[in-house]
Amino acid sequence: MKLRSALGAVAGAAGVAVVGDRLLRARAGDLDDPLPGIERTYRWRGMDVRYTVAGEPDDPEIVLCHGINAAASSYEFEPIFDLLADHYRVFAVDLPGFGRSDRPPLVYSSGLYAEFVRDFATDVADRPIVVASSLTGAFAADAAAEADFERLVLICPTGDTGTERPWVRTLLRAPVVGTALFDLLASKPSIQYFLEREGYYDDESVDPAEIDYAWRSAHQPGARYAPASFASGTLDPEFDLTTELAALETPTTLVWGRDAELVPLHEGRELAEAADLDLVVIDYATQLPHAEHPEIFVEYLRAELPRAEGE
Repeated sequence: MKLRSALGAVAGAAGVAVVGDRLLRARAGDLDDPLPGIERTYRWRGMDVRYTVAGEPDDPEIVLCHGINAAASSYEFEPIFDLLADHYRVFAVDLPGFGRSDRPPLVYSSGLYAEFVRDFATDVADRPIVVASSLTGAFAADAAAEADFERLVLICPTGDTGTERPWVRTLLRAPVVGTALFDLLASKPSIQYFLEREGYYDDESVDPAEIDYAWRSAHQPGARYAPASFASGTLDPEFDLTTELAALETPTTLVWGRDAELVPLHEGRELAEAADLDLVVIDYATQLPHAEHPEIFVEYLRAELPRAEGE
């Protein structure tokens, strides 16, 4: 009798989790394009990958690749997208497994993302400047070894998110338990906590619209699969980022928030010195200096990178 009661309680809890998840997904609705521009689809390995393009076709081309987290998307570049489009042809992509792109139940890997960045940037643009943040900076560095990029601009890049924990990936991919855990991980309070603690120097810089979009993005079908690999540490590249960047022929600049804690500035200084790279430090910023101080970030880009004809 006790066993029957216990099994009934487990089944009931599972049912509540399933119903709760369905309600959350219904509330999230379809995800709209967060950026002003033309929405397009790039077909890659059977997946529809969404991206937004803006700016004059003859202007220098920039490809924007967002970082990796539970609710990641091209919304990360919303503060700078319009500013860049005034002077560049800008392509902002939702990486496979995130945002408006397809999210199949793959075992996502660093190699897959490096190959995607290489193929996407090469196919949609001609020798573009590639801007990538956080872990995606490592993917972009890997891609640049085989692609003809004009330049890399890497924002707080990292190739090490900690010890691999494959069991975390297995747990988050589990049908009922994984869904429930991911719903907690990607709740609005969790997203707000992450942005206030790690993303921005000033809590007032966190826009409620950003939290809402991130929450909606994290509650699309298949949303947990790519973050499951990230949370388990299995998205980290196998190479050493310093060695990879030092060997690149592509001109590369690092951009860091002075008060970053997730990937602290001292790591940026060590990386810049060891790989002989330029390092730009933005004051009163942490992990997302481009989002918190968009004018300063774009001002740097316009001063250092190729300009549109006639400027």
